[in-house]
Amino acid sequence: MKLLTLNCHSWQEENQLDKIKHLAETIQEKSYDVITLQEVSQSIASPVVSGYLKEDNFALVLLEELQKLGVTDYEIIWDFAHIGYDIYEEGLAILTKHPIIKDESFFISKNEDTNYWKTRKIVGAQIEYNGKPVSFYSCHLGWWEDEEEPFQHQMDSLLQQTKQEALTFWMGDFNNNALIRGEGYDYILKQGLYDTYHLAEKADSGVTVKGKIAGWDQNKQDLRIDLILTNQSIPVLSSNVIFNGTNKTVISDHFGVEIHVKQ
Repeated sequence: MKLLTLNCHSWQEENQLDKIKHLAETIQEKSYDVITLQEVSQSIASPVVSGYLKEDNFALVLLEELQKLGVTDYEIIWDFAHIGYDIYEEGLAILTKHPIIKDESFFISKNEDTNYWKTRKIVGAQIEYNGKPVSFYSCHLGWWEDEEEPFQHQMDSLLQQTKQEALTFWMGDFNNNALIRGEGYDYILKQGLYDTYHLAEKADSGVTVKGKIAGWDQNKQDLRIDLILTNQSIPVLSSNVIFNGTNKTVISDHFGVEIHVKQ
């Protein structure tokens, strides 16, 4: 089973359409089973084309690029968490080519006002894989030291609403550096979750952010904040950073993470 997670920084990138095409080409090449995306935006003013998806929804544009490449077996689940930059509905998405048993979205922040940029929502999907249910959640959480919206509350809320016996993956931008001790990353591990980076037989540095980005305006360090977590100690063949300029072209202010699970 091949998984990918990426914070897209959508519609904030130069040459955005070229970068979407590169992402689509990579998905065609790698044939991921499940992809989770964060900062997946659509313009408030854009016309609706299907349900709540609007014409310029980043995930929908990506799906259209995949279809141009002859890749037609992916489905999208998307919901928006908050208004971004005054003109976008910013949300999260899951793409999968496996049968979807159920999908859901729910708030994990104290605030549920979608006009507030710190409001956080999660998008989830349970799929059928090799005849068994597997659950996936696209996650974008806040910061450890945020007094208004503390990470600990959001992580507790996330797990309260998603813990189950089935194999489960929490994938995305957790906004807590795994290279820092005694903060959010260590709190995650204390909840009994496994970081697939550490389960992997082969792994690189895991660094997904270098230098200053949105939300980390003063950062000068390497950050490993984009993670793929699971509730079971499963065999993972590899964990690699992607779209970092070495393994594929950079397409966002975050690099992506891809893993190959021996399933």
